[in-house]
Amino acid sequence: MLAILKKELYTFFNSLIAYVIIGFFLILIGLWVWVFPETNVLDSGYADLSSLFQVAPYILMFLAPAITMSLFSEEFKLGTLELLLTSPLTTIQITLGKYFASLVIVITILLLTATYGFSIYYLAIPTGNIDIAALVGSYIGLLFLAALFLSIGLSASVLTRNQIVAFLIGTLFCFLLYQGFDAWSTLKTWEKYSLWIAKLGILYHYEALSRGVIDLRDVLYFCSASCISVLFTNLMLKRR
Repeated sequence: MLAILKKELYTFFNSLIAYVIIGFFLILIGLWVWVFPETNVLDSGYADLSSLFQVAPYILMFLAPAITMSLFSEEFKLGTLELLLTSPLTTIQITLGKYFASLVIVITILLLTATYGFSIYYLAIPTGNIDIAALVGSYIGLLFLAALFLSIGLSASVLTRNQIVAFLIGTLFCFLLYQGFDAWSTLKTWEKYSLWIAKLGILYHYEALSRGVIDLRDVLYFCSASCISVLFTNLMLKRR
């Protein structure tokens, strides 16, 4: 598994697309947090990064599938998957190696945004007058969200040899699972079950974590959903 992880990390960070993806994410987040009039921290009067945690999920919907789209699709296209499957590695080791490699990439990108947190810390009056616990909790929530989006993107990649198709499928499912159940819960015909329907979606649990409150039920939701998606990927890989 470690061999797969190292290979994927080496491949990613030695490609131009890696730095395009990272740059795209950081520029969009930076514009949202520091430049755009209605969302920038400097005009809000509050020393927090709530605007970052509001927009980050929508950027991650595209970022996560962009990172994972080639993980299996490229193997199918080049015909190298057969070599992997005939190696001593099991399918679950291959799947987890690729998944954890994508997770390391996203963690690296999220760590780069920590500079915004330090900036807020020093901009606050008095210096350091921010809710650090809430900030850390929000980052943990964002990490769980990214982990789930990556598992969905990985599942999309194992379904097709076309990277663009894998990207589109991954993005669509990330959006539907994030926003779809919340939209469904607002329909009057389902008003009686609105809370239960909302709880099925990602948005409900992410909003709870993004407030800096770490609830075991929300953590369990993200871990379970990510595991199901990874196991689905493994099942599809076995059928190849």
